[in-house]
Amino acid sequence: MFAFYTITSVGLLWLEQTTIAIFLQGFGAEGLPVIYIASALMGSSLGILYSWLQNNLPLKRVFGTIAVVMAVPLIFFRIGLDIEALNGMFALGTSFALRLWMDAEEILNDLNSQVAANQLFNIREIKRTYPIISSGLLVGDVISGFSLPILVLLIGLKNVILVAATMILFGGWTLLYLSKRYKQAFPDTPVRELDELQPNYSTRRTGSTLRKYIIPLFIFFILGEVLFLLVEFQFFGELERVYPETVDLAAFLGLFSGCLGLFELTTQWFVSSRAVERLGVFIAAMFLPISLSFLGFLTITFDLTGLLALDSAQILFFGAVMLKFFDELLRYTLIAGIEPFLFQPLPSEIRSSMQARVQGIAEPLSTGLTGASIGAVIWLVSRANPGRSEEVVRQLQGGVFIGAIILFSVCWAFSALLLRASYVSLLVQSAEQGRLGFSNVDLKAFKRAIIDSLDRKTTEEDQRSCIQLLDRIDPEGAGEILAPRLTLFPPRLQHECMEVMLKYPNPNYLGDVQRLIEQKPSLDVLALALRYIWLSQPELETSTLAAYLHDRVDPIVRGTATGLILGRGQPSERAEALTALEAMLTSKREREREIAIQALQQRETDPSLLQRYVPELLQDESARVRCALLEAIANKHLREYYPSLIKGLYYKSTREAAKRALSRLEDEILPLLAALLEDDRKLDFLRSQAGSAIAEIGSQEALNILTQQLMSSWGTHRRNLLRILLKVAGEPGIEAVLNRLGRSGVEQLIEQELLILAQVFAALVDLDPEGVEGTEAEFLYAALEGMQKDIIDRCFLLMKLLYPLSAIQAAILNLDSDSENSMALGLEILDNTIDIPQKQVFIRVLERRPIAERLQDFAELMPYRAMTPRDRVLRLLEFRHFLSDWTLACCFHAARAQRWAVTREATLACLSHPSSFVREAVLSYLKEASPRTCLELLPILRNDPDPLVAAQVDSLKVELG
Repeated sequence: MFAFYTITSVGLLWLEQTTIAIFLQGFGAEGLPVIYIASALMGSSLGILYSWLQNNLPLKRVFGTIAVVMAVPLIFFRIGLDIEALNGMFALGTSFALRLWMDAEEILNDLNSQVAANQLFNIREIKRTYPIISSGLLVGDVISGFSLPILVLLIGLKNVILVAATMILFGGWTLLYLSKRYKQAFPDTPVRELDELQPNYSTRRTGSTLRKYIIPLFIFFILGEVLFLLVEFQFFGELERVYPETVDLAAFLGLFSGCLGLFELTTQWFVSSRAVERLGVFIAAMFLPISLSFLGFLTITFDLTGLLALDSAQILFFGAVMLKFFDELLRYTLIAGIEPFLFQPLPSEIRSSMQARVQGIAEPLSTGLTGASIGAVIWLVSRANPGRSEEVVRQLQGGVFIGAIILFSVCWAFSALLLRASYVSLLVQSAEQGRLGFSNVDLKAFKRAIIDSLDRKTTEEDQRSCIQLLDRIDPEGAGEILAPRLTLFPPRLQHECMEVMLKYPNPNYLGDVQRLIEQKPSLDVLALALRYIWLSQPELETSTLAAYLHDRVDPIVRGTATGLILGRGQPSERAEALTALEAMLTSKREREREIAIQALQQRETDPSLLQRYVPELLQDESARVRCALLEAIANKHLREYYPSLIKGLYYKSTREAAKRALSRLEDEILPLLAALLEDDRKLDFLRSQAGSAIAEIGSQEALNILTQQLMSSWGTHRRNLLRILLKVAGEPGIEAVLNRLGRSGVEQLIEQELLILAQVFAALVDLDPEGVEGTEAEFLYAALEGMQKDIIDRCFLLMKLLYPLSAIQAAILNLDSDSENSMALGLEILDNTIDIPQKQVFIRVLERRPIAERLQDFAELMPYRAMTPRDRVLRLLEFRHFLSDWTLACCFHAARAQRWAVTREATLACLSHPSSFVREAVLSYLKEASPRTCLELLPILRNDPDPLVAAQVDSLKVELG
C-alpha cells in the first residue's frame, strides 16, 4: 500500500503541477470557478460510475478498470495540446479539459486508495497503519516537487503528462497485485450480490443512529472540500499575480511542493499518529479547521491594522501561502489518515458504497456549488466597486474569501464534534447487533401489545411471559387486563394471574374472580380466588369459611380459610381454626406443614401463634417447610430468630428463601448482614450472598455498607461487590459509589488493579514454563493467566461505574471474540469511551501480544525488574491479599515441588485462610519444608470445618508423630 501511494502520488503530483501551470497561462485564476462547476458534474458522474462498478464487478477488476480510465485519456490530452486548429482554441480547450480531468483523477484515486485500505485493515489497524501508508503521498510530494523542475528541463512541460500517465498505470498494477495477494480481503462477489446475501441486515439496525452519524459525515467532507477550494483559489490567484511566467510558476509550485513534502513527511512520521493516538480522532480532526480560522484571522487583522511593514497585497500573498501550506500540511497528514477511519463505524455492507457517495458524489457537487459561489462573489465585488483599480478589487475579493475561510473553518470544526457525539453510539449498535433494552418501553403501547398477544391465543409460554412482564411494569394495574381473561386461561396461568392480582386486591374485579370460582378451578387457584375475595372485602364475616376447616378439604383451601379466620374471626371461630392449624403443623405430610406455615405468616394472624412453633419447625426434615418458615419469620419480624435467616444463606436448599426473607426486613437486618459481609474469614461465596441480600434491600444505608466494603475489598470479593452494585435497579448502586468515592476514587481502584496486573505479567515472564519445569509450576502459570482475565474483568466492572454500561458491555463482547475485526471494534469503542489517566496503558494491554511486550507498557506504573522464580513467588506471596485463592494455593504447591523457602509470616497467614484448598496446600508445603514446624502447627487445624483438611491433619499426625 505504501508503494501504491508513493508511485501514484508522484504521477498525480507531476500531472497536477504541470496542468495548473498550463491552465493558469491560458485562463488565469478567474477561470477556476468554471472548472469547479464543471468538475461537480463530471465528479458526480464518476462517483456514480464507481458505485455502479462496485455493484457489478469484483473489487479487483474495479481497481484495474479505474487505473486504465485514469491513465489512457492523458495520452489524448497530450496530443490535443499540440493541435493548433481553430487559431489555437483547440489547444486552449484541451488545457481546460485537462485541468478538469485532473480533479477527476484525484476523485478516482481517493476512492480506489481508501476503499482498498478499508478492505485490508480493521478499525484499529487503519488508525495506526493508514498514517504510515498514506505517507507515501508525502514521499511523492518530495520526489515530485524536487524532480519536476529537472523533468521540465529534460523533456519539456507538456511531455511530463505522459510520464505521469505511466506512473499512474504502474500504481494501478501495484494495487491490483495487492488485491490478488490478499484475496480474503477482496471478495470475488460484487457488492450488490453481497447485499442480496444479507437481506435482513438493515432490518436489524436502527436507522436513527445511522442517520445521526451519516449526516454530519456528509457535512464534514463537504466542508472540507469547500475550504480546500477556497484556499486553493486564493493561493493560485496570488501566484498568478506574483509569477506571470508559466515556467517560473511551475518551478515555484515544484519547490513549494517539495519543501512542503518534507514538512509533511516529518509530521506524518513523528507527530500525526501520536496525535491521533493520544488525543483521539476527532480532536485531531479539528486541528486543521482551527489552524485555518486562526491564520485567516491573523491575515485580516494584519491587513486592517497595518502592524506589519507590508502593503495589503504582500500581506494577502503571504497569508495565502501560509493558508495553503497549513492546509496541505494537515490535510495530507492528519485529515488524510482520519478520513478512511470515519467510514469504519458504518456497516460493512454499505461502507464502500457510502464512501463512493460521499467522496464521489457529494464532494464533487459541493465543488460545483463552491465554484458558482466564488464566481458570484467575484462578480458582485466587481460590480460593487466599478471605479476602483483591478488591484484594489482583487484585494477586496481576497478579504471576502479569507473571511469565508474563517466562517467555514468554524463550521467544519463543529461538524467534527457532531460526528464524535454519535460515533460511539453507532459503534455500540454495531457491536450489539440490535439488542433491545427494557427501560425505554412506552407503557401504554406495551400494555396494548400484551393485550393483543393474550387475545391472539398465543402459546402458553408466550402468555406467561406477558403476565410476568405486566407484573414488572405495572403490577397495580395488572388486574384491569388479567381479570376479564381469567376464565380463558389454562390452570397454571390462572394461578399466576391470581398471584399477580393478589398484590393489589380490588373489589372492581370480584365478578371476574367469582366467575372463575364457579368454573370449579384447580384447588390452588380456588384458594387464591377465595383469598382475593376476602382481602378485597374487609366487611365479610368469617362464619361462611368454617365449612372449609374440615380435614377432608384440600390443605390449600383449608390453610387459606384458617389464616383468614385467625385474622378476622370471633374467639370461638379462631379456636376452631387454631385446632385445625395445629393438626396441619403436626401432620406427617410435608404439604400440609408448609401450607400451615404460610397461613400463619399472613398479615392478619397474631405473631405469637407462629412463635410457639418455630424451634421445632427449624429442625424440620423438609427444605420446603424450612423455606416457608424463614419467610414467615421475616413477615412476622421475629427478632430472636433473625440469625436463622442468616444461617439460611449457608445452604443451597434455603438460600433463595432466606434472601427473600432478609430483603423484606430492610434496614432492620443490615447489622447482621454487614457482619457476614465484612468477615474475611468467611468464603467469598457466602459474603457475596450477604452482599446480594443487602443490595436487594436497596436503601441508602444498605448501599453505603456495600460502598464502604468496596473501598477495602480486593480480588474476588471486589468483583462480587461490583457486580452486585451494578445490578441494583435504576443505577442507585453506581450513584452511591460515585457519591462516596468520586470519579478520582474509582480511577484509583482501576490503577490498583493495573498495578496488580503488572505484578501478574512480571510473574508470567519470570515463571515461564521453559525456565521452570514441573506440573506444579504449570498449574501456577495457568492460575496467573486466569488472574489476568479476572483483573481485566474487574477493570471493566469499575469502568461501568463511570461510563455507559452499553458501551462497555459492547466492548467486552467484541474483545471476547476470536475475530480480529471484532477485537478491533471493541478496542475502538473503549478508545472513544473512556478517558481515565491510564487509558493508553489499558488499551495496549488488551491487545493480543506477547506478555513481555505488554509488560513494557507498564513502565510508567511499575518498572519491571527481572527476578529468579523463587524471588518472584515470594513477591507474589507479599501480595497474597490480592491473589486469587487458587493462585495462592499454587504458590505453595510450586514452592513445595521446587523446594523454595517461604517466609514464616506468609505461611502462618495462609494457614488460617478461609479456602480449604489453601490451608491444604500450606500443610503440604510444611510437611516437606519443615516437618517439625508442621507438627507444632497441626493443633491449630484440629477442628477444621472442611473434612478433607481434617483428614489431612489426622494423617499428618500419624505420619509425623
